[in-house]
Amino acid sequence: MTRVYMVRHGRAAAGWNVDPDPALDELGRTQALTVAGKLSSRGPLPVVSSPLLRCQQTAFPLATAWKQDIVIEPLVGEIPSPEGYALEDRVDWLRDAMAGTWAQVGEKSGAHYVTYRNAIGDFVKSIKEDTVIFSHFVAINAVIGVATQNDAVLVTSLDNCSVTTFEVHADGRLELIEAGNEADTLIR
Repeated sequence: MTRVYMVRHGRAAAGWNVDPDPALDELGRTQALTVAGKLSSRGPLPVVSSPLLRCQQTAFPLATAWKQDIVIEPLVGEIPSPEGYALEDRVDWLRDAMAGTWAQVGEKSGAHYVTYRNAIGDFVKSIKEDTVIFSHFVAINAVIGVATQNDAVLVTSLDNCSVTTFEVHADGRLELIEAGNEADTLIR
């Protein structure tokens, strides 16, 4: 069996409706150091990150401590907003999406959202060695949903730098071992 640790990125310096790829703010950088300390005894393990800067910056302290390269994987990236949505309208769309199911988001915004959920779940199920993945709120919720057969977009309100642990069984089954810490995270 393989353990996969999915870490939500640290707090970003700007909201999703202001900057499509913000860096971490000062608290986010502190959170990245803290989560690196929490996970350091489990490795060295492969370190995978979303292509977005906030995830790469969150992964950096742990990858540095383990002397590992950060593998950039688009499949663990942020949920894309629908085509034609202005940057400032993305938060309203995301709040609406998180109130429903993947099937509902697919009906409203396009079938590719169900594909997004399934692709990230399949990617995690394909991992063959213990790995740490730095990803996003909705992406980690998608994997939790795949593991628990829950079609809700929002399964749990994961805090910044929370660690969610999965087990990938030899038969390809994905099991949620422990969900990360929750918080009333501002979706901005």
